[in-house]
Amino acid sequence: MTSEHALDLFRSTGALLEGHFILRSGLHSRQFFQCAQALQQMPVVERFGAALADRCRGSGAVTVISPAMGGLVIGQEVARQLGLRFLFAEKEEGRLVLRRGFRMAPGERCLVVEDVVTKGGRVQETMEIVRQQGGVVAGVAMLVDRSDGTLDLGVPTHSLIRLHVEAFPADQLPPDLAALPATKPGSK
Repeated sequence: MTSEHALDLFRSTGALLEGHFILRSGLHSRQFFQCAQALQQMPVVERFGAALADRCRGSGAVTVISPAMGGLVIGQEVARQLGLRFLFAEKEEGRLVLRRGFRMAPGERCLVVEDVVTKGGRVQETMEIVRQQGGVVAGVAMLVDRSDGTLDLGVPTHSLIRLHVEAFPADQLPPDLAALPATKPGSK
């Protein structure tokens, strides 16, 4: 799947929004990927999952782990496509943790899968969980890399869409963006 084909799927499902958005990172942007809109369609999930799985086949991972909520659907599908175990990290007192009895074996190779990454905060939290559990981060995969590949996570990183989406601190908004009401459509 090409980046343009993936973008077309986001557009056709109404998942690529235009306006004034506050991202989870606190930055402001004109575009927002509402992945849930695309990922409610199982044929789209299957296509995205297959494309990401193809990019990650050589990672040697035995487990896929995703941060909840955004990474759950695509992470589980990538795990299914690769025939791997799937775990997820979820918030507890504002931080991501492993719950529900999830554990990793020492040296267990894990692939972290997320929907959209801008600064990589939730991915880095998930990577830290893997390391605290004694696991090894074999790589990171995401549907959308909003950093245009500039984010260095220190492991092999794969994405379906890699683009530079302008993002601004709240006190440095361009006039056209400042004139629009801001919304925060993502998870909090």
